Amino acid sequence: MTRVFNFSPGPATLPEPVLRKAAEEMLDWHGSGMSVMEMSHRGKEFISIHAQAESLLRELMGVPANYRVLFMQGGAIGENAIVPMNLIGKTGKADYVSTGDWSKKSIKEAKSYGKVNVAASGEASTFTAIPARSEWKLDPEASYVHICSNETISGVEYHWTPDTGAVPLVADMSSNILSRPVDVSKYGLIYAGAQKNMGPSGLTIVIVRDDLIGHALPICPSAFNYQLQSENDSMYNTPPTYAIYIAGLVLQHVKDQGGLKAMEAHNKAKAAILYDYLDNSSFYSNPVAREDRSLMNVPFKLKDDALDDAFLKGAQAKGMIQLKGHRSVGGMRASIYNAMPIEGVKALVTYMKEFEVQNG
Repeated sequence: MTRVFNFSPGPATLPEPVLRKAAEEMLDWHGSGMSVMEMSHRGKEFISIHAQAESLLRELMGVPANYRVLFMQGGAIGENAIVPMNLIGKTGKADYVSTGDWSKKSIKEAKSYGKVNVAASGEASTFTAIPARSEWKLDPEASYVHICSNETISGVEYHWTPDTGAVPLVADMSSNILSRPVDVSKYGLIYAGAQKNMGPSGLTIVIVRDDLIGHALPICPSAFNYQLQSENDSMYNTPPTYAIYIAGLVLQHVKDQGGLKAMEAHNKAKAAILYDYLDNSSFYSNPVAREDRSLMNVPFKLKDDALDDAFLKGAQAKGMIQLKGHRSVGGMRASIYNAMPIEGVKALVTYMKEFEVQNG
């Protein structure tokens, strides 16, 4: 069996030990005589899987006791609506910082539920930098301030936690959750689609502070009401059981690898290999401000975009896939989440060097 190096922005590569463990347990989980996919979500077997996944997430991220962990559905795009339906009702207003396409989607969705103030935007720089905190025009009456901590398309990432004072900070961490330590206590709410660093698509993690629960708008569907989900241990409706199981295996794998500090070191080492090469090449370029460069998603362009197809075909021939950049920006994009081994990045850089020699 030959495994490719999968640079997809999501659903993304998963740790091979996790996939092998899931394969071993596919037909019979721990002597239960059934697959996790066949289990009742209210049975003792799945309840133990659910509890273990939550416990591991709390341990790895240092989630304080006054925060609820919810396993939900709908992805981050779903949470773009679910967050304001649950939080904006406190004052009817919210602040958003726009750093790329995913921030823009969040802003557009939130406008259906209250008054949205775009406190700062990186659009003037074509989203190649995060606006300095000193430039933000925050509303002290906002119910919350929303950021996207890592933009998968433009490749910018917050390497700092914004201070928003008494107004709760909300972060879409879909593409960099578990990639490094985070002080959860500095956030009112964190949400993340699982399919980049935590598991398969279908599961959305929400970490929300107790005092922000219970303010849902009357139009909020029951299945998306944080209070109802919290009171029912994320089982008000049938949760994405198999995705939660895989997430638990991923969380255990991250713990076994040394936790989030080890993940951070691993991710910095991978990113440094790729960025160092890009910075010393006249054939390739990365437009992102150095201080805001993502450790997860590295966009780059060839000096002649007429070579793009040849580059992609050559990469695929060498077992490297999903390197095509998003259609809105073109070029290439290497997504190097936790599960991408350093060997994958080294193989990519080796190929890039060869292609540059042949076409430079």
